[in-house]
Amino acid sequence: MKATLLLINSTNQSWIDQILTSGSEETDDTWEESLIIALKSSIMGFIIMAALFGNLLVIVSVMRHRKLRVITNYFVVSLALADMLVALCAMCFNASVELTGGTWLFGYFMCDVWNSLDVYFSTASILHLCCISVDRYYAIVQPLDYPLIMTHAKLAIMLAVVWCSPALVSFVPIFMGWYTTEEHLEFRRKHQDICGFTVNKPYAVISSSVSFWVPGVIMLFMYYRIYMEADRQERMLYRSKVAAALLNKHLQINGISAGITSLQQPLNCDAMPGATGPESVTEPIASSSKMKRERKAARTLGIIMSAFLACWLPFFLWQVYRSSLYIITTLCGDKVCYCPPVVVATVFWIGYFNSALNPLIYAYFNREFRAAFKKTLQSCCYHILLVRSRSRNRFCMNLCRRRGENGLRDGEYATRRDISNSNASSEIHMNNHLRSNGGGTRDSSGSGGIAQNVSDVIEVNEGQLEDVI
Repeated sequence: MKATLLLINSTNQSWIDQILTSGSEETDDTWEESLIIALKSSIMGFIIMAALFGNLLVIVSVMRHRKLRVITNYFVVSLALADMLVALCAMCFNASVELTGGTWLFGYFMCDVWNSLDVYFSTASILHLCCISVDRYYAIVQPLDYPLIMTHAKLAIMLAVVWCSPALVSFVPIFMGWYTTEEHLEFRRKHQDICGFTVNKPYAVISSSVSFWVPGVIMLFMYYRIYMEADRQERMLYRSKVAAALLNKHLQINGISAGITSLQQPLNCDAMPGATGPESVTEPIASSSKMKRERKAARTLGIIMSAFLACWLPFFLWQVYRSSLYIITTLCGDKVCYCPPVVVATVFWIGYFNSALNPLIYAYFNREFRAAFKKTLQSCCYHILLVRSRSRNRFCMNLCRRRGENGLRDGEYATRRDISNSNASSEIHMNNHLRSNGGGTRDSSGSGGIAQNVSDVIEVNEGQLEDVI
């Protein structure tokens, strides 16, 4: 019996221990999940807000400052608009999927819309960078032909191509069902709470080539040529400075007081018919400063391109890895090539982070954009403070007006009450005086009528007095 009770007690104790252990494990799991969700939401929210406000700052700064309204910056504004739309139309939906544990909340049709917008704006972003690299190539390598090549008409054509061509690899194949397999389409019809984007091999090759590989190769080639041209111009500038310094030193040794600039003036006048002396001297200086600005702009845009490649290259390598193309198929099977969901989400958001990087690159490396950002932010802060002060003043004025109206009403009521009291007291005194003088007798023929009238007045006044009291 004791053994049985001991066995029962030990069994109950083991159950209690299991319940307590499982409860503590569930509590720990819940706490860890909450911490992970909070960390995810903080990171994703920061990237989304940085992309939205940073690119909005770029657009507003270019619109407000006439100095920034050059052809290159029209591409930059269009790129900022594409990055803003990436944040609104791609990042927000992806964040909702990540924070709900992979559950899609918006239905079958919106899944296709999200996938199309994601591919569309990502492709538009890299095509903008490709156009910017071409623009910088002509501005630095062929500066004399640049105004003839990059006209506003060609700018409009390039922007139209950049915004229209991504639809050929996003909306058309996705809504037509060409991007994936029949098995995946059937799976999506049965599980509409899951929005996967499984692509077939032809679509993976074509879309990745149009969206990344071909524009990336063009950008690398353009910036390589720009770098070589900038290096050549730097060497020429250094040699000209050394030659000018040596010639000036030689002239000083020989006792000639004229400097190198005085010798350049007649030379430039002969070389450029119709040019005056000061124009010929200032023109090389202006062209040199313009060349420096072009090189700085090319360096900034090169950093932007490098940041884009660093952000999106892992994603497109993962696309090739996931589609198991050619050599990768022979090296690993489907089980070996499996990617954890954490890796997939990280690769996506590293690519999205590029949309928030570009405004930071402008502010750090471009002095003109940095000054424009500063003025724009100061203007925004001034307007916010002005609106707050106006609303506060309006509130104070309304409050004072209400208090004044209440004071006037109280004063009118007090005045009317004082007047009524004074009228009542005067009537009482008058009635008393009439009573004391009249005595209620008839001294003459008209005294009776007067006494009757006085008594009537007294009765009326006493009634008015009772009403006032």
